[in-house]
Amino acid sequence: MKVYGLTGGIGMGKSTATAAFRRLKVPVFDADAAVHALQAPGGRAVRPIGAAFPGTVRNGRVDREALRHAVLGQPAALRQLERIVHPLVRDSERRFLAAARRRADRLVVLDVPLLLETGGAGRCDKVLVVTAPAKVQRWRVLRRPGMTAERLDAILARQMPDLQKRARADVLIHSGLSRHFAQAIVRRLVREARA
Repeated sequence: MKVYGLTGGIGMGKSTATAAFRRLKVPVFDADAAVHALQAPGGRAVRPIGAAFPGTVRNGRVDREALRHAVLGQPAALRQLERIVHPLVRDSERRFLAAARRRADRLVVLDVPLLLETGGAGRCDKVLVVTAPAKVQRWRVLRRPGMTAERLDAILARQMPDLQKRARADVLIHSGLSRHFAQAIVRRLVREARA
């Protein structure tokens, strides 16, 4: 089974690439969705996050906005949160991969925004980086509800710069040219992996 790691900074078009893989019936592990599930009612991260960050759990779920305020601009708090969440996400990923092996899938994709920042490239046969010009990235992100330039800058400060990600990629998926161009790259990758 081939494992492709898909990553890219905020607003680079990773969701579009992920959707293209799914349309081609490639199983995708979505790390962001795993985090949401871990922080939802009954999620395995709710109790430890509530203990570490009092006031961030309401009605049995992590209040993501309260948690964001608790760690924003606080490197030590962010590292503490990552020590709670990252191992739980990796466990979810391991279960996803085990299920894919049982199904004898030929290709799976790990959609992990911080794949390179967390040393995840070693778990992948190929690293796919979704990229777009910085102007396009900012325009996309600042259109999101509740997003501000300051918040975007704080997010970008935590992420590896696009230039460094592109340098570590096995394959670049350019999403700033057109959606069709990016989808053609995805189709080619799937064809090659299944050949």
